[in-house]
Amino acid sequence: MRTILHADLNSCYASVECAINPEYRKVPLAVGGEKELRHGIILAKNELAKQAGVRTGEAIWQAQKKCPNLVVVPPHYELYKDYCERARNIYLQYSDMVESFGPDECWIDVTGSLHLFGDGETIAHLIRNRIRTELDMTVSVGVSWNKIFAKFGSDYKKPDAVTVITPENYRDIVWPCPVCDLLFVGRATERTLRNRGIFTIGDIAQSGLQYMRNALGKNGEALYIAASGEDRSTVKKYYEAEPIKSVGNSTTPPRDMKNMQDARLVLYSLADSVAKRLRTYNLACTGVQIHLRDTELHTLERQKQFSHPVSTAYEICNAGLALLQTHWDFHLPLRSIGIRGINLVPAEKEFQVSLFKEEKQIQNKEILEITADGIREKYGKESICRAVILSDSILGQVNKASVTPIPFAAAMHREQHEEFKKTMQKGDL
Repeated sequence: MRTILHADLNSCYASVECAINPEYRKVPLAVGGEKELRHGIILAKNELAKQAGVRTGEAIWQAQKKCPNLVVVPPHYELYKDYCERARNIYLQYSDMVESFGPDECWIDVTGSLHLFGDGETIAHLIRNRIRTELDMTVSVGVSWNKIFAKFGSDYKKPDAVTVITPENYRDIVWPCPVCDLLFVGRATERTLRNRGIFTIGDIAQSGLQYMRNALGKNGEALYIAASGEDRSTVKKYYEAEPIKSVGNSTTPPRDMKNMQDARLVLYSLADSVAKRLRTYNLACTGVQIHLRDTELHTLERQKQFSHPVSTAYEICNAGLALLQTHWDFHLPLRSIGIRGINLVPAEKEFQVSLFKEEKQIQNKEILEITADGIREKYGKESICRAVILSDSILGQVNKASVTPIPFAAAMHREQHEEFKKTMQKGDL
């Protein structure tokens, strides 16, 4: 039987701020977005703020109404990234099978390490103590024989706790809990289940596989497997990154987009970021998808396919604008917009050249964009921009968003993992 941990850094962003400035531990603290850019929501909060009723995702003004003495600090993402990486480096000293689930959560398969460090609960406490000592933060750890219940365990007790879910006790601990506590059960699924008289995780398991399949198709089958403790999904090795399935970017700009000109300005900024990342990964997309949200928070997604692989912002943005023009009449302004390259292929993949396409023009556009990439890398991301960005001083702030691609951090640790594997085989730890 496997032994899998799920480690979740408690209130990660707020905890990092408190680790850097211990005075914050004495006051209700929250990390909040920039109100001026309409990103004014609570991203994380410490325990004192939580006790005052502050919730992640609510508007800052709502949180301050509940807690007038709430201290709100801006996010420092590079700092949070560094602390999460340091936490993963601790996990990697107990197994090379560490799979991230968001920036501050990881599954850790320690089955092969039990003879070195002790049982799963012992390893969980070792990790918990090291996170507190070395990072001055806390972590909740779930221990189980599968990923679903390990994740459930890390959520079950917070903060700074270890919960062990076993084949003997899961019916008593997991099954009485509401269906929304099960991984991948969102609001719509919860509503569907409740309409069918299914309120607890145990109800899912006891409904039977065929009933759940009839109710929700493949998703119902997956939920039955999860609730019954039959999940057999593996924890991937940290350096074995999954192939990238899509590359996208989205934003809520400082003001609403009221017409095509507004949307064009924002889409070009986003498309520049998407194209830069595609080229960095040596990929091209054969389709584009746009994501639209209006001022009443209704959403719409549409996509189209290319006849050839694409990696330029020029083509990506034009495709997005064509979709926008076809499917949106600006009956309501757009609050947020996103664009994504989908159906990715290697950039060097051969394709049929069109006799009717201006291939030379597209090639020149790509050369121009690659040159702009180099200028940004050397002189900063704001050193060069499209002229259209300068036409609106408010929406043009979108261009300040980072266009730096997300690094494959796992690859940096390959040598460390290989060394760990050799050490385990020797039994030297």
